[in-house]
Amino acid sequence: MTANLLEFDLEGLAVFCEGLGEKRFRATQLFRWIHQRGASDFDQMSDLAKSLREKLKTSAHIAALPVVSQHMSADGTIKWLFDVGDGNAVESVFIPEDDRGTLCVSSQAGCAVGCRFCSTGHQGFSRNLTTGEILAQLWFAEHFLRKHLNTDDRVISNVVMMGMGEPLQNYSALVPALKAMLDDHGYGLSRRRVTVSTSGVVPMIDRLAQDCPVALAVSLHAPYDELRDNLVPLNRKYPLDELLQACTRYLGSAPRDFITFEYCMLDGVNDQPEHARQLIDLVRLHARAGLRCKFNLIPFNPFPASGLLRSPQARVQAFAKILLEAGLVTTVRKTRGDDIDAACGQLAGDVKDRTRVQDRIAQQRTIPLVPVAPDSH
Repeated sequence: MTANLLEFDLEGLAVFCEGLGEKRFRATQLFRWIHQRGASDFDQMSDLAKSLREKLKTSAHIAALPVVSQHMSADGTIKWLFDVGDGNAVESVFIPEDDRGTLCVSSQAGCAVGCRFCSTGHQGFSRNLTTGEILAQLWFAEHFLRKHLNTDDRVISNVVMMGMGEPLQNYSALVPALKAMLDDHGYGLSRRRVTVSTSGVVPMIDRLAQDCPVALAVSLHAPYDELRDNLVPLNRKYPLDELLQACTRYLGSAPRDFITFEYCMLDGVNDQPEHARQLIDLVRLHARAGLRCKFNLIPFNPFPASGLLRSPQARVQAFAKILLEAGLVTTVRKTRGDDIDAACGQLAGDVKDRTRVQDRIAQQRTIPLVPVAPDSH
């Protein structure tokens, strides 16, 4: 079986080329052809020696993921469904804005974390994506959009690992993909413009700080452990105090001087004024050790299996006002692509579940209407 060259960061590709008896600089040329120019035919790569091109034809290939469907929102958002084999498909979303183009990338077929408010989690988990399958989403989207917009300029300026899956539970495939995104011979993205979103895999947050520090977003969604245990089951393994300590440590290597806390606004569950005040207490406690953060409040995108509802807009704004008046940088995420189920929490793809997720979710539906922590800091 020949090697899919999308599986390699530049260092991995250099090792592959050396295995063919070629100089390492050939890997740089090849990497540019693949990622900067979107080439998949070795005969196109005119500055490579013909002998190398012939070797590549028998030892390697560049394989995009088959596109099952493409949907375009009224606001310009585009969602692709990619076939990753064995009955699994994953989704990626491109979000155009005036000053940036953001691609939301999936890291797993499904997700094993099982957050209550996320339709991906309700689908269960099938498998990790490979580095090539992660990168193939960016490779396809970037070069499709260039052709669609008739431009040679880079279209995607930001990548957020916020699609299907928990990126830090697929760490070995994630890091080479991130390195290819950041490499000047690849996509040349800024570390500040590549964001890994995590539900809080504490040991991997520490490893990412050492191996490939990029912007970090943490799915917080609750101000105290009892509630977060129910909304984000991973919290039972890595509770809030451990998580926020890891976030504080990460800032020592991070390209930005803050961590983004994502907070999905759920009607009657985590959206009351007392929850906002508990968040303020929580952050102030860890600010003494150096934590700096901003909050991104996310309007919940309902789906029938969740049993949850979106907080009214007035309540979201009131919640934001409490945080802002306490000096916490707070934004409310603008919902994009919800008419094509491409908004936050809506990516579900098509996954062969191996985790009996519906049984586990049924056991978790115990949230009281307005849970409030018994003790506050």
